[in-house]
Amino acid sequence: MEFGQVNFKCMELLDRANTETFGTPEPTRVLTDIKKGPFIVVSGHDLKDISQLLEQTKDKGINIYTHSEMLPAHGYPELKKYPHLAGNFGTAWQSQQKEFDNIPAPILFTTNCLMPQRPSYQDRVYTTSVVGYKGLTHITGDADGNKDFTPIIEHALRLGGYEHDHSMSGINGGHVLTTGFAHAAVLSHAEQIINSINQGHIRHIFLVGGCDGAHPGRNYYTDFVKQTPMDSLVLTLACGKYRFMIWILVRSTAFHVSLIWDSATIPTAPSRLL
Repeated sequence: MEFGQVNFKCMELLDRANTETFGTPEPTRVLTDIKKGPFIVVSGHDLKDISQLLEQTKDKGINIYTHSEMLPAHGYPELKKYPHLAGNFGTAWQSQQKEFDNIPAPILFTTNCLMPQRPSYQDRVYTTSVVGYKGLTHITGDADGNKDFTPIIEHALRLGGYEHDHSMSGINGGHVLTTGFAHAAVLSHAEQIINSINQGHIRHIFLVGGCDGAHPGRNYYTDFVKQTPMDSLVLTLACGKYRFMIWILVRSTAFHVSLIWDSATIPTAPSRLL
């Protein structure tokens, strides 16, 4: 119990730091297709890093795409105000070797899981903060955490990005995600949710606190969610969302809905609930 209270306090402090700096997350639609031209992919959790990169790439003709756990950045008003925060690249961290293969753009890893790189993209991977790997360029900051991302920016311009718009989808299909459903957005609809529970539209609430691995057969959470009844509310933690959030969207013509609490992602169809 004591450990749980410490964890809760840490999350409270992190939430306060993020919202006081970047605003309260808002429901936001995010495209997964990649526009032609130069771009940079940012992976991890560090909102200050992506904020600095967005500012330094302003009016340079470079689009910025989030990757994996950086997806919620799109929901913060002080980040989404940048028009070149263009979308989300790929899916969960464990798919990076396949999805980054021959990518015509640099990738910045801030805090996320970095896997051994394939030769086809190793020369365009940059790290910062606690992330590092032998042979990769590491971006350091000053005492206040300010960083100069010029090497990444120049690299993006040299690579040039895709020649034509590039279509990408989630693990189970789909080309649009919706993020920004943090606790403030959800609680603003508390009355509708409670009414749906009282009326019997929502009879089950499940929390899926994990993510399936990359190896074949590791489908426990995916299989679990597929078996939940249609009158269920499914909340998830971690990158399990990439395994079944699009699949749930297909089912959500009734009342089945998925809320990704920590990464704040939700399919958009069941507007009768939220």
